Amino acid sequence: MTAEAGRSRESDIRAILDGYAVGDPEDVLPLRELLAGLDHSAFGMLLFLATLPAFIPIPVGGAVSGPLVALIGVQLALGMHRPWLPDFLASRGPHRRSLAAFDRRISPWLVRLERLVRARLTQLVAHRAAMAFTGVLLVLLGLLLSLPIPLTNYLFAGLLLLFALALIERDGVLMLIVWIAGGMAVAVFGILSGNLAAMTMRWFAALS
Repeated sequence: MTAEAGRSRESDIRAILDGYAVGDPEDVLPLRELLAGLDHSAFGMLLFLATLPAFIPIPVGGAVSGPLVALIGVQLALGMHRPWLPDFLASRGPHRRSLAAFDRRISPWLVRLERLVRARLTQLVAHRAAMAFTGVLLVLLGLLLSLPIPLTNYLFAGLLLLFALALIERDGVLMLIVWIAGGMAVAVFGILSGNLAAMTMRWFAALS
């Protein structure tokens, strides 16, 4: 495989997911192994994997994804070049069957998206200040995802997957779009969650 082909494969999220699906379905794939060999795609792929629990129809899905998304955001905001995970997280990961099932579920959408997504305006993905801004937005979105705001898990998770795709494919145009959408989500749901928190405090005060 040529170096250019290797870079193409690295940036192709469907190729990465297809590679993860090959093997014993019962294997647990540690995050450190899933990210091994990735270069500029590592943060994007980790964000992609971190978002998956939010798509599971259980109440704690966002509580699992949110803190990990926020951790990724902090590292981007600090200008780190490679993601860092504590050992207790790096040694854990999804079952191969779960990744394969999600791959089958999301592939039709990725087929459509890959016609539109490509490397362009890469300075919005690679520039230090741009990555810091992306990191701040991911921290805020991760915090919102971890809050029990009704009917928002899929919304935040879908938005975070677009962030991941922009990072993996180095698509600055898509990044600009998700900056705007992410900023709007933070503004709207940040206010909403603040109102919910105030309402909860009033309820507790009324009961006391």
